[in-house]
Amino acid sequence: MADGPHFPTIRRSQLRVVAALGAAQTLAWASSYYLPAILADPMAADLGVSRAVVFGAFSASLLIAAVLGPAVGRAIDRRGGRGMLMWSNVVLVVGLVGLAAAPGPVVFVGAWAVVGIGMAMGLYDSAFAALTALYGREARGPITGITLIAGFASTVGWPLTALLNGAVGWRETCLVWAAVNLLVVLPLNRLALPVAALAAESHATAAGSVGWKPYREMLLLAFVFSACWFVTGAMAAHLPRLLERAGATPLEAVAASALVGPAQVGARVAEFLVLRRLHPLMSARLAAALHPVGAVALALMGPGALSLFVILYGAGNGLLTIARGTVPLALFGPTGYGERTGLLGAPARATQAIAPLAFGLLLDQLGLWAILVSVGACLAALGALLCLRAGPRPTAG
Repeated sequence: MADGPHFPTIRRSQLRVVAALGAAQTLAWASSYYLPAILADPMAADLGVSRAVVFGAFSASLLIAAVLGPAVGRAIDRRGGRGMLMWSNVVLVVGLVGLAAAPGPVVFVGAWAVVGIGMAMGLYDSAFAALTALYGREARGPITGITLIAGFASTVGWPLTALLNGAVGWRETCLVWAAVNLLVVLPLNRLALPVAALAAESHATAAGSVGWKPYREMLLLAFVFSACWFVTGAMAAHLPRLLERAGATPLEAVAASALVGPAQVGARVAEFLVLRRLHPLMSARLAAALHPVGAVALALMGPGALSLFVILYGAGNGLLTIARGTVPLALFGPTGYGERTGLLGAPARATQAIAPLAFGLLLDQLGLWAILVSVGACLAALGALLCLRAGPRPTAG
């Protein structure tokens, strides 16, 4: 799909693509990445294992996603994202059914490994690569659009998973999410993207792999995403517990945690309406600073700042999710975009993988002081972002 004379048509088609892909991403995240925060305790109790074993299996699934990320990105560069996203739902169905049927820890860990493969194939990095294959440098707007919708993944996923678990149990909850992937998400991915999901001028490299060049920028950006996604992994798994350590009741902690989704979406609306006029690096720098600001407010104001802390964390996470897709596009262009984001995402997913287990241990040992680790990671990411040069301002998508 070429730019130029067909610009208005592209804009109309973007609305359909963004709506369908955004809804698919919301449900895919809710049915995979966001499950352990609610189901870890009942899973552990039913299987007769510790909570650490559950999060260890989840961490292993994220490591598998990290390893597979570059290969998935290269495949999307060459063939588009429709087939990859559809197959991801099939794989997630297999993994979720495996979780529901697991008689013990061995099958349980294996099922999480399958879920990890599905996450590598079907979450944000794959969706961003599919959009870049379609729209090239104009993908910033659609990338922001799907994150606007999918920002509600935790807001939808956590309460719905908790409701299902309370009503029918964790195994049946996994089966319900498997059915959602098969009957809702897979058709949405099929409808979202055209069969020929590459633009008229292919954005894949003809000469082969783009690799880690330019090294300095790629390594700095890989560090940024690794540091930030450690925080994301830690908060996704332990935010309600962290808020309880800060003085909230369990009900208050869940209610405050539900603000993450609206905060993410609010920040993404600001990105779409205002910040997209700036280079994506500027948005990324602002995002990296918001979690530390929230932690300072929590330290100064105590339980009265719980909601503010969650809102600032959610806003920063929302902007960083967009930056994960838009900063590489702005710095390196659309050529080999899927492979680049796969390479950049590999260490990020690795740190995200160890975050639930590592931060959980820190929280057990240090209590609320564990928040200093997440603050330090964000400040280090901010320092790395300040070392990257924005260069010419890209055209807003």
